[in-house]
Amino acid sequence: MPIIAITREMGSLGKDVAQGVSEAFGIPLIYHEIIDHLADRMRLRKSHVMRLLDGSAGILERMTADKTSLSIYAAEEIVSLALQDRGAVIRGWGAAQLLREVPHVVCVRVCAPFEVRKQRMMERLGTHDADKVAGEIRNNDEAHAAIVRRHFSVDFADPEQYDLVLNTHRLSVSECVEQVLRLARSPEFAETEAGRQRLKDLALACRVRAALRRAPRTRDMRVSVSVDRARVTFHGAGYTAEERAALKEVGASVPGVLETEDGMRTINLRPRFA
Repeated sequence: MPIIAITREMGSLGKDVAQGVSEAFGIPLIYHEIIDHLADRMRLRKSHVMRLLDGSAGILERMTADKTSLSIYAAEEIVSLALQDRGAVIRGWGAAQLLREVPHVVCVRVCAPFEVRKQRMMERLGTHDADKVAGEIRNNDEAHAAIVRRHFSVDFADPEQYDLVLNTHRLSVSECVEQVLRLARSPEFAETEAGRQRLKDLALACRVRAALRRAPRTRDMRVSVSVDRARVTFHGAGYTAEERAALKEVGASVPGVLETEDGMRTINLRPRFA
């Protein structure tokens, strides 16, 4: 079944495109389910999670939010949902960037010019306050860009990050849906055993990162995790032998991990000259 990851901007009609693709394929549209799971795991109100994502959170909320855990647990939820055999349309959450390396996942950006989006939102909200609506759109855009930049080190508006970019100022929602369907049904995006294995390895890497975040001994360690056919390797530098042993122990405890490998670099702190 197809997996489509859609990034959209406020007022771009991306919600409608995602809904249309979901209905055409008969596969679930995933967005709010992730919010429910994250709110439960992090013991936050759903409204708090939403405000963090759309840029409307207050200063205190932003300062006290554990953004790292939010990102790690969101990635775990997204990839777990993508692994299910029912297929899915996943809207937002950086899913297009997270799943970009999986060959059979179609990554789509839905956009429109700022002024077009502003007019649409004014009509939707029944308001004539153009400045207020423009401010909300900018806040939402900035929050989305910051999340993607912080966790994937890319510009979410870069067209090279996507397989398909759709401008709803030029294309109708139905035309956008047809474009996505055509691409998802093409041989280039057919699911293969290699692609399925890549998705499994990505899911396992996300589960290992989440386990490291939960474990007190490894919670604050800044390392990267790579997985190749269930074999986990940790990458980083500057940690003691005991800390590195803790990484391997926590990683080995995650179901599905066959073995763990220490790929950490050692930093030599001795002075170069005596």
